[in-house]
Amino acid sequence: MFNFNYYAPTKVIFGKGTEAEAGKLVKAFRGTKALIHYGSGSVVRSGLLERVKASLDAEGIPYAELGGVVPNPRLSLVYEGIGLAKKEGVDFILAIGGGSVIDSAKAIGYGVANEGDVWDYYGRERQAEACLPVGVVLTIAAAGSEMSNSSVITKEEGGLKRGYRNDICRPKFAILDPELTLTLPDYQTACGCTDILMHTMERYFTNGGNMELTDQLAEGLMRTMMEKARVLKENPQDYAARAEVMWAGSLSHNGLTGCGNGGDDFATHGLEHEMGGLYDVAHGAGLAAIWGSWARYVYQDCLPRFYRFAVNVMGVPAGKDEAAVALEGIEAMEEFYRSIQMPTSFAELGITPTEEELADMAHKCSVAAGGKKGSAKVLYEADMLAIYRMAASGKTP
Repeated sequence: MFNFNYYAPTKVIFGKGTEAEAGKLVKAFRGTKALIHYGSGSVVRSGLLERVKASLDAEGIPYAELGGVVPNPRLSLVYEGIGLAKKEGVDFILAIGGGSVIDSAKAIGYGVANEGDVWDYYGRERQAEACLPVGVVLTIAAAGSEMSNSSVITKEEGGLKRGYRNDICRPKFAILDPELTLTLPDYQTACGCTDILMHTMERYFTNGGNMELTDQLAEGLMRTMMEKARVLKENPQDYAARAEVMWAGSLSHNGLTGCGNGGDDFATHGLEHEMGGLYDVAHGAGLAAIWGSWARYVYQDCLPRFYRFAVNVMGVPAGKDEAAVALEGIEAMEEFYRSIQMPTSFAELGITPTEEELADMAHKCSVAAGGKKGSAKVLYEADMLAIYRMAASGKTP
C-alpha cells in the first residue's frame, strides 16, 4: 500500500424528512444569507423547494434563488449565479438537487470568493484560494458531489467539459433523504447507479500498492450497488434499496474506496467528459458506453486487478488463465449494464461520431489531462483515440 491522506469533513444528515433541518444547518455553519440553487420543475412540483424555504424562514435566514441547472451544468449559469450572489450579498450556497446542481454551486462559490474568471480553475490556469461554503439537499444519488472535492462544468463555447478538484469546495453538510429519490425516472436511476459504480472502479483499477481493507470496502460497495440497481429496476419504490444506493453514492466519491491504492485512474471519466461536452449525453450512460472499450484496451497492463474484480465482484470462477477470467469479468460487467438498460457502445448510446470528431475528442481529452491520463494503463492521445474508435465500431483491439 501507499501513504495516503483521507479528508472527509462533510456532515451527513441521513433519513426521512431530514430536509426540514436545512435552515438549522445553514445557521450552524454561520450562513446569514443563502443562495438557493436548483434545477428545474421537479424540485418545485414536489414541494421540496417550499419545505427548504420554510426551514430557512424558521431560522430567520433570508435568501435569493437561482434555478435552471441542467445536466452537464453550464458555465453561463455559473456566471449568472456569481453575479447574483455578489449583488445579494449571500455568504452561503444551498444546493437542492443532484451532482449537476452541486457542481454548479461549487463553481459559483469559487467565483464569489476569488477574483478573476472562474473558468481559469477548470482550465488548469490557476488554483482557487477560497470557496463560499456550500450545503446540499440531495435529490439524486449519482455523482457523489455532496461529499467530494470535485466539480465539473461545461463551457458552451467549444463544448468543453472540464473538472476541477480542490478540498476547499467540499460541502459543509449533506442532507440525504432517500425518499426524495423515489420518483426518479428509471433511466436516471440507472445512470446514477452506473456513475456510483464508476467512482469506485476508477479507484480500484490502479497499478501499484493496494490495501486489503480498502479493496474489501470497494468490492462490497460494487456488489451492493449492482444488487440494489437490479432491485430498483423491478421495484423503484423500494426505500431500503434507495437508501443503500444513496449512501453508496456518497462513499464512492469521498475518497474512502481509494485509500492506499496509489493513484486514481479516472481515464474513463476523462473520455466521457469529451463525449458529454460534444453530445450532451447523460453522464452515467456515457460512462457505461465507453467503459468496456477502455477495459479491453488496458486490462493486460493491470491484469491482477481485473482478475480480482472478475472473481470477487462479478462472481467469475477462478482459473489459471488470468486473462480469460479478466475478460469474462469485463463481459459480465457489460451484461450488467445492459440488464439495467445502460449502453455499452456509442451505437447503443445513440451517437455516431465521425473520424474527425473522434480525433477532436481524443485531442481535447489529452489536453484536459495535461498530456496523459490513467493508472491501470497510462493513456496518451493515440490511446484515447484508439479507445474511442473501439467504442464507435464495437470492435475489440
